[in-house]
Amino acid sequence: MRTLNIAVTVDPYIPVPPLLYGGIERIVEFVVNGLAARGHTVTLFAHADSHCAGKLVGYGVPPHFSKWARLQELWQVGSGLMKEVQHLDAVLSWGRLAALLPVLPLRRLAKVQRYCRDIVPWRSVRIAAAAAGSSIVFAGASGQVYRQKLGNGSYGRWVTMHDGVEMRKFDPVFSVPADAPLAFLGRLETYKGAHNAIEIARRSGRKLIIAGNRVEKGSNAGYFEREIAPHLEGDQIRYIGAVDDAQKSAMLGGCAAFLMPIEWDEPFGIVMAEAMACGTPVIAFDRGSVPEVVRDGMNGFRCRSVEEAVAAVGKLNRIDRAAVRADCEARFGSEVIVQGYESLIYDLVRQTRKL
Repeated sequence: MRTLNIAVTVDPYIPVPPLLYGGIERIVEFVVNGLAARGHTVTLFAHADSHCAGKLVGYGVPPHFSKWARLQELWQVGSGLMKEVQHLDAVLSWGRLAALLPVLPLRRLAKVQRYCRDIVPWRSVRIAAAAAGSSIVFAGASGQVYRQKLGNGSYGRWVTMHDGVEMRKFDPVFSVPADAPLAFLGRLETYKGAHNAIEIARRSGRKLIIAGNRVEKGSNAGYFEREIAPHLEGDQIRYIGAVDDAQKSAMLGGCAAFLMPIEWDEPFGIVMAEAMACGTPVIAFDRGSVPEVVRDGMNGFRCRSVEEAVAAVGKLNRIDRAAVRADCEARFGSEVIVQGYESLIYDLVRQTRKL
C-alpha cells in the first residue's frame, strides 16, 4: 500500500505539544510524528507555536472565544484544507467538525472526526454524516462518548480509538515503599474528584500528593480554597501545582496508586494511562470510560464509593506493577495507537478511492 497525504487538524488554543496541561495535544503530537515516521506526508493545522514532524499550518485568532474569532478560525481551517485538497488522501480532525464543512461533500476524500470530550454535537454529526456519507468515520476516545447513539445509522459510522501515551516518557517503577503516597493529578474542579481523593487518603491513613491546575474562573473558582486548602496544614496532603512531563513521571512512578474518584462520565482520562505507563495501579470510580481502561484486580480497582476505594488501597500489594506497565503498552502505547489510526485511514481510503 502506498504512503498517504494526510491533513491533521486540532483547535488552536494550545501548542502541539503542550508544555503543561493539554492531553489532546499530546495525542496529536505522537500521532502526527508516528504517521510521518511511517512515511506518510502529514500537514498539521494547529497553534502557530506548534512543532511536529510534518508541515505546520499555524492558525488561530487569540483569545479565540468570541463568535467572530471562532468563525475566522473555522474559515482558516476550511479554506486551508481546500487549498490542499487536490493532494490529500485523508483528513484526521481533532478540531471542530464545522471546519470540515467545505470538504464534507467530497466523497473521494477520507475523513475521520475525533471526539474525546463528553459533549458531542449530535445535530451537526447527523448533518455531516448525511453530507459525507461513507467517506466519514467518527471516532470516540471510548465507547462512553457515543454509546447513547449506538446503532442509530443517522449518526454515521462510529468506532472507538482510545487515547494513549508515549511509553518512553514514563519511567516504570516496579517496587515502591510500603508507605508510598497516593496521587491525584488533574484540573482542580469538583467533577474531577480531588476532594474524594483527600477523603480516601484520610480514611486509609496514607499521604496524598495533589498536582494540577487551579481553576480561577467560573463555578469552580472557589473549589481549591474550599475543598483542598483546608487540608494542607499538616503533612498528609500536599499540593505541588502543575507539573511537566518529567515531574509527572516522577510523581506517578513514586506513588502507591493513582486515584481517579471522578464525579462525571470521563470520556477517557489520559492520566490513567500515564500512571499505568509508570507501573502504577489506578483506583477509580466505576463510571464513564473507567470500565474500558481499568481491569479490576489486574491494573487497579474499580470502585463505586469512597469506602470501596479505601478498601482497594488495602489490596494494592496484590497488583503486579510490571504487569500494569505491560498491559498499558499493549493497549495504550503510542505505537499501538498510531497503528490503529493508520489502519483506519487505509481502510477508509480503500473504500473512498478503491486503492
